[in-house]
Amino acid sequence: MSPVGENWNYESVQALLSLAREGIPVSVISLKLKRPVTEIRAKLNDLGVTPAAEV
Repeated sequence: MSPVGENWNYESVQALLSLAREGIPVSVISLKLKRPVTEIRAKLNDLGVTPAAEV
């Protein structure tokens, strides 16, 4: 996994937004982007995006 606090580059942010818009749960996005769930939630919050509900 990427270290907590590692900078988000343009490609990572775009991948995050794409997955979030598809309704992918945060836990799955975390695995795909190899970042901690807390970091995914924090970035989505920074971007004003509401994550999909966990199933």
